[in-house]
Amino acid sequence: MKSRRFSLAVAYLKPVAITDKIYLKNHRQIVSQLDTSIPKGAFKGATMEVLYSGDGLAKLDDATRDRLLDFATDFLDCENPDDLYTGYPERQFIRYLLELRAQGLGPDAIVDVMTDDYMLYAYPGDVLSFLDQAVRRLEAVESLAAVEGDGEMERRAAEARRALSA
Repeated sequence: MKSRRFSLAVAYLKPVAITDKIYLKNHRQIVSQLDTSIPKGAFKGATMEVLYSGDGLAKLDDATRDRLLDFATDFLDCENPDDLYTGYPERQFIRYLLELRAQGLGPDAIVDVMTDDYMLYAYPGDVLSFLDQAVRRLEAVESLAAVEGDGEMERRAAEARRALSA
């Protein structure tokens, strides 16, 4: 899961743009089962806190609990608990989205996979905008690296851009 292929892309993307548009699927059902109120956004502080701590997740049905625990393990499991609020989960999730795109998946398929994997939902148009922004930023990094004569950076940006554009 932790690929270095898109480290450069992740560094130049703003995590807030896409992660603010990632939602818990079946939010009402989850809130009802947890018997507590949490935001619909998967990367909202209160939602991450509940998922990170695991408080009350035993109340969820097995399928929902398993997927949300997978989400917590894959994105919220930081070496330092303070990293939970420093953008670490968002950067990990962006890397996940970029890897899905590099596997040849389009926005609709990416949404389907993240729903199957983690019970998360996003609008395909938001995913498409995010991917387009990623390609444009990598093009800019590539151009700036060429101007600066940084061949290694130029190569890495071009490689990441091609992986997302394919």
